[in-house]
Order: sequence, then structure tokens, then C-alpha cells
Amino acid sequence: MRSALELHQVTRFHGPKSTGVAALDDVSLSCPHGTWTAIMGPSGSGKSTLLHCAAGLDQVTSGRVVLAGRDITTAPDSVLTELRRRTVGFVFQNFNLISSLTAEQNVAFPAKLAGVRVSRNDVREVLAAVGLADRGGHRPRELSGGQQQRVAIARAMISRPAVLFADEPTGALDSGSARTVLGLLRHMVRTAGQTIVMVTHDPAVAAGADSVIFLADGRLVDRLDRPTVHDVAERLAKLES
Repeated sequence: MRSALELHQVTRFHGPKSTGVAALDDVSLSCPHGTWTAIMGPSGSGKSTLLHCAAGLDQVTSGRVVLAGRDITTAPDSVLTELRRRTVGFVFQNFNLISSLTAEQNVAFPAKLAGVRVSRNDVREVLAAVGLADRGGHRPRELSGGQQQRVAIARAMISRPAVLFADEPTGALDSGSARTVLGLLRHMVRTAGQTIVMVTHDPAVAAGADSVIFLADGRLVDRLDRPTVHDVAERLAKLES
């Protein structure tokens, strides 16, 4: 199976290499197309740094990053900006919706910034796909947390990204809304072949993924395929202790 994302011996230092801190240390990882990978580890283990380097939001110190078949390691800012607009979707924990815009306008906004024409019908279709066909005219304050997160997912999906990156996508949600969002992500993987790379601290959330990778002190220290909540929690507890 071809890879949607590859990291080859990636290192990311904060500060000068001789005296700085290694947020990532020789990390190699492959995420096949159409799979869901969860990233876990103690606080400060490098989870968010890995996500940002993989998505082209941060630059590696050494190693290579290959995203959707393209080596982005030394790509200039103009190329990375275009890549993020057309190849990458990013879902944040706190939604990052624009309060003055409706759900439809929020979904269409990034595409308009990228100069990509999306029809109102396209926007309505993607909102319908996340169960919000009747909420397109509502502003964020008129939506629940789970509905706002689904708008954020629809916004990330409107450009049909090769990889959808999610940073704690259920962290700000109640348990019912979290289950709805996780069900949506699983549906996207199974029916649309979407590739998802997600950071989470919650074993129950990670157990929904196909694979879980564990980081500690910037290094990839473990991997669990076909995870269960019990196995994820047990391995995470060992790392945190």
C-alpha cells in the first residue's frame, strides 16, 4: 500500500543544534493511504512538533518529509503555502472558526483564500456529509461544540486533502460530541479512503485509529496496531511513569 506520509530520520531542534533541545530525535514513520494514525505520548514528548513538521507548518532540522509523494523537506515557503492550501487539511482542538461568518462561509473561506472556486452546492454537500445540512446559515455561537468541530472538519475537507491532520480534535468536546466526531472520522477513512494523522491524549480516542505510535523525549518508542483502549492506556501509563 502506498504511503500518504513518510518521515525519514527526522530531527527537529529548538535553538542551536549544539545547545538546543531535540523536540524530535531520529523519527521515521510511514502512514499508508487510507489509514488513521494516532500519535500519543507524555506532555512534551514531541507530538505537536511531529504533526507540524509532517504538515509543512514547521521545518525539520534534518531528515526528510514526504507528503502525498512529494518531498517537502526543503520546499520554499511559497510551495509549502500552496501545498497546505491544496493537499493538507488541518483540524484544531479549538475549532478556529470565524465568529462573524456562517457555517457555509467558514467552510468556503480557506478555499477562497487559496483562489480555489467552490460552489455553494459543494459547500452544502460537505456540510451534509458531516450531518449539518440544516446548519449552513448558523454562526458559530449558534452551534454546539460538536457542531462547530464538524464545521471545522468540513472546512478542512472542502479541498479534498491528501492527508487530514487533527490536533486534539475532541479535546474541547463533551463525551457525546466526541463520539460523533470520532464516528465521522472513521466513516471518512472507511468510505472515502481519507488518510488521517491525529494527536490525542485520550486512549479511548486513540483506540478508534488503525495504529497508535508513542513518543517519549522526541523519539518514537512504540507502536500498536489494531489498538484497544486497555492496551493504549497501559502503554501510555508506562511511558508517563
